[in-house]
Amino acid sequence: MNTPTASDRDAFDPLYGNGERSINRRGRFGIALLGISAVLAAAASAATLPKKGEPALSVQTQRSGGPIDPDQAKLQFDTADLSFEVLPDTQQVKGLAVLGFTAKAPLDKLVIDLDRNLGPGAVTIDGKRLAASAYANPDGRLTITLPRTYAAGERVTATMAFGGTPHVAVNPPWDDGMVWSKTKDGRPWIASTTEGTGCDILWPCLDYPTGEPGKVALHITVPKGLKAPANGLFKGMDTLPDGRTRWNWEVKHPNTYAISLTIAPYEVIEGNYKSRFGNTIPMFYWYLPGEEVRAKMLFAEFAPTLDFYEANVGPYPFGDEKVGVVETPHLGMEHQTINAYGNGYRKAPEGFDWLFHHEFGHEWFGNQMTAANWDDYWLHEGYGEYMQPAYGLWREGYARYATMMDKKRNMVVNAVPIVRDRVVTEEEVYEPAKGGPGQDIYNKGAWILHTLRWLIGEKDFWDVTRLEVYGRVDPKPGNFAPRYGSTREYQAFVKKVTGKDYDWFFDVYLRRAALPELIEARSGDKLTLLWLTPDNLPFPMPIEVMIGDKIMKVAMTDGTATIDAPADARVLVDPYARVLRRSKAVEDYQAGQAKPR
Repeated sequence: MNTPTASDRDAFDPLYGNGERSINRRGRFGIALLGISAVLAAAASAATLPKKGEPALSVQTQRSGGPIDPDQAKLQFDTADLSFEVLPDTQQVKGLAVLGFTAKAPLDKLVIDLDRNLGPGAVTIDGKRLAASAYANPDGRLTITLPRTYAAGERVTATMAFGGTPHVAVNPPWDDGMVWSKTKDGRPWIASTTEGTGCDILWPCLDYPTGEPGKVALHITVPKGLKAPANGLFKGMDTLPDGRTRWNWEVKHPNTYAISLTIAPYEVIEGNYKSRFGNTIPMFYWYLPGEEVRAKMLFAEFAPTLDFYEANVGPYPFGDEKVGVVETPHLGMEHQTINAYGNGYRKAPEGFDWLFHHEFGHEWFGNQMTAANWDDYWLHEGYGEYMQPAYGLWREGYARYATMMDKKRNMVVNAVPIVRDRVVTEEEVYEPAKGGPGQDIYNKGAWILHTLRWLIGEKDFWDVTRLEVYGRVDPKPGNFAPRYGSTREYQAFVKKVTGKDYDWFFDVYLRRAALPELIEARSGDKLTLLWLTPDNLPFPMPIEVMIGDKIMKVAMTDGTATIDAPADARVLVDPYARVLRRSKAVEDYQAGQAKPR
């Protein structure tokens, strides 16, 4: 990890005054900020705290992903050492970032994403302080002119102070920013959420999916009596002279939006999971005081859920760090090894907490395998959504699975294609007003996987899944690393495992909005079936037909088939709803739901 040098510390003296500085027991530089904290706290008494949605964000900061800036494309993001101090009274965050990069091409500037509300303050490059004229951040894209050109393969370390009043989330986690809340007894309960707007709303980063740093160290200083569980491995807690504490963590290859702040007077339940792969995984749940009984019930779900994922997908990807969940004042988010949980311990007929299960599934589909482009995020959310019914099937059987899948079917919208085969931003995916498929990457994505599982069979489906998650079908602890995935790669994995080309399947379901429609016609003792598809695309999807009490699988290699069906026989097409297809009944239901009462 990169750590500040003596030159760095001297450079930042004017910014932080003569506040106490300390070296923790691992030699990492931490900022105690005793002097500035007192000044800021005193000023807060006369200040107006920010309202939801304040301070305003630039268009650049609101944008996440999309085509990569050419100068950012020259960077390999190696390490980040991030020190935060969280100040609940003023709703401010103060920080120091030490960012290590390797140049992949000749480099004369650093382009780093950072909300302009957070600075930066002073900046040094390789220990030498830059003049203020050498860097600027007018719109949320910090540009630093380097003192010289760095050749390909050279490393460069940028150290910068950042902080101020971060954006306050309006409707978290769907809207990003800080959540400044209180526990029932009035103590601070704080969380960050950054998926949509991106990591730059919280810290200086590369705000696109493939901008993951290789390793991140976190040092989070909080007021006395509060705790700060975070990503990765716990590296110890330092108690400062005034009673504040600094919580130190280290995480490998975190998803760009996975770094989070969660702060409260937490209590913790912990235990160990004996994996079917032979390793032992530590598990932690941080919860609010007074919730012990319900917290223990949720914690009891951890091991069975782990067993399900490990049995069907493969090893928990971060077993050398931890399984971590923390109670938050917003619904939830897949922060790597510290998943946010805010479902209020609600009971559900399926007998498990869907929110915990969904966010936990992102450890595989999102954190271990990260889609390289927001256009491919159905691989995160489609799988994340599908794994709850799959768990229902694992736990109880087909009736539970069918019930859960039916609920998702009624929410499939089909307004626009899920995949557009171009580099897009997060907003172009999640926001229907900006042309995105929105919730279809969840619900339609889950149904696409449901149909694919039936089409190619159990073994091949899970082998494809393992290839996508781990890059191999035989994952074991220690023989894989986090990776990037894409839709085209996923299609190639399907072909590799099955030996057949299923591009027709993905072209209809992912690259067209409208669903295929199955036309049925009976004439005498014959039943004719015909697939109608958008743009008349080929669709050789087989279908099950029940004639009387017998079920047959009908091949439709050219999109049509005629079979024997006695005129007096009862005929049901697709009796187990294996195939995602147009349903006028669902469309009528949705239209009725949309009308005002």
